[in-house]
Formats: sequence, structure tokens, C-alpha cells
Amino acid sequence: MNNGDNPYGKSGGYGAAGGDYTTNVDFGGGAAPASAPEPAAQTFTLSDEPQLAAADLIKDTTTAAFTADVIQESRNQPVLVDFWAPWCGPCKQLTPIIENAVRAAGGKVKLVKMNIDEHPAVAGQLGVQSIPAVFAFKDGQPVDGFMGALPESQVKAFIDKLTAGAGNDEIAGALEAAKEAVANGDQQMAAQIYSAILQREPENVDAIGGLADLLFEAGQTEQAAQVLAQVPEKQKDAAPIAAVQAKMALAEQVADLGDAAALEQRLAADPNDHQARFDLALLQNAKDDRTAAAESLLAIVRADREWQEDGARAQLLKFFEAWGATDPATLSARRKLSSLLFS
Repeated sequence: MNNGDNPYGKSGGYGAAGGDYTTNVDFGGGAAPASAPEPAAQTFTLSDEPQLAAADLIKDTTTAAFTADVIQESRNQPVLVDFWAPWCGPCKQLTPIIENAVRAAGGKVKLVKMNIDEHPAVAGQLGVQSIPAVFAFKDGQPVDGFMGALPESQVKAFIDKLTAGAGNDEIAGALEAAKEAVANGDQQMAAQIYSAILQREPENVDAIGGLADLLFEAGQTEQAAQVLAQVPEKQKDAAPIAAVQAKMALAEQVADLGDAAALEQRLAADPNDHQARFDLALLQNAKDDRTAAAESLLAIVRADREWQEDGARAQLLKFFEAWGATDPATLSARRKLSSLLFS
């Protein structure tokens, strides 16, 4: 299939890690007439993408606004409070360093500056005795801080420590939203969510596996393989990746198996034609009739465990990998297989 048939929009966008994962997916069943206007594409972005203006990240505050600017805002992300004064030389050294570090953090942390000459009350309550003094607030409470004009490397390390793990909850929520979109039949939205995650975390195996699976199910085998090529070597055996690879391998197996009706006729003539039953199981799986596929292989195991060097059991394990460990068909067939093997 040529690149023009790729329903995910951009051709070749699944190259090196960190590449273009933008999608504009259309599963509507064919191209619109040439005269029809293109519908507005749905978009999905993660809310804390580093698109905030400096004014959103850095601001001055007052005693009256401190609760809103710091206490309440720190429930959304950590907030640094820089206590300073116009006459303080070290404060002037720290200001550009900490502002640049906050901007570089891309929305994971905000900076609020407070002039203690004009607003001394909060500094007094926090026990500030020398400036510059920086306090970090998180979930409405002061959690860390430092005194003096630290060098850029130490300020960055302070922010990195404070924001470690930031965004993980949102990524987890986005992955759940993508699964829900797939369950609801909205493959386009699912693809956009996975793409947004990969723009943030190019090596996220759940998103890579999810997007590759969508491409494969849409008939875009080559593009699915390109997405899977993004997986880091150390994570190539991760469950989401193995599941898609197993599904693709199974599809290759059934390509030349022929008609299910012919296999069923062979079985009617000879119930012990295990090869016919094995091939039928592959076709049943290709049609997503997982229960029937499992039953066909279990029948072979039950009749002749040693057939093709335990080939039916081995194929059933491949099905389990492709279906996923928590799939109802996997759980049911695994129980039946255990009963057969250990009875």
C-alpha cells in the first residue's frame, strides 16, 4: 500500500525517536468527494505541554494575592517563591538564573517573586532572615528551599528534584483515555492521544504499541512496523510491543491457509486431521473468534499432546501473548489448558 493510502496523515512520520507522531486519522470508510470541504480534525494535547508564555510561568505577587498565587496554585504544580529586595545584589544575580531555569522546565514549575520591602509579612511568617531566599511549595505546603544566589547548575538540579515524576499521572490518564477511545470505536481520537504521548515521551512502549496496533488494524502494516522500530532495544520484549508483534506474526501465518469451509469439511471426514484443526484455529483467530480458536487448539492438545512436538500448545501460548494476559479468552483458555496438563 502506498504512502498516500496512510490514514494517519503524514508520510514517513515514524522514523527516529522524537520524530513526527502527528496524526490526522480517518476511518470513515473512504475518501470524501473532491468538492467536499475537509472536516476539522480533532486534536488532543497533553495539558502541560511547554506552550505557556513567560507571563504564565513567572509573576510578582503581594501579601493579599499570596494564597491564590502560591498556596492554591501549588496544588496544580510546584511553585517557587523568590523573596528579594531592590537593594540586594545577590538577588539580582539569582533572578535571571532562576527565571531561565523555570522557563526551561516547560510548565512543570512556576515562579512567584515577592519584594519583601513592600510585602514583609509572609517572609516574616516563614522565618526568612536573609535574601535571596527561595521556598518551594507543593500541594499547598512549603516542601524545600535554599538561601543565596546558587549557580545555574544547582538551581536546575533543585528544580529537577522538585519536579521528578511530574506528568506521570497525566500520561497514565492519557493512556486510559486512548484505551477507552478504542473501546468506543474512535480510532482517530485514540491515535491522536497516543501521538500526543509520544511527542512527550518518544520511548513510551504503551503508546508505541497502541499506535502500532491501530495502524496494523487499519491495514497499514508497513507503518506499524515503522512505529515498532522506535522501541529501545532494552524494551523490545515489553508486553505491549510483544502483543502487536505476535498479532502481526499470526496474520502472516494465516495468509495462505485458504477457506475455513474446506478445513471444516476435512475435519468432518476425519476428526483426527490435526493439521486441518490447527489451520482452522489460525483462521478463527484471524476473524477474532478467540474462543473458537482456543477450543480448536485445546482439542488437539486433548487428543494428541505430542502432535508436531507439542505444536498446538505452543500456538495457544502465542495466542495468549497476542490477546493479552487479561483478555477473557486468554483467562478461560489458560484455565482449561492447565486442567489438561495437570489433571
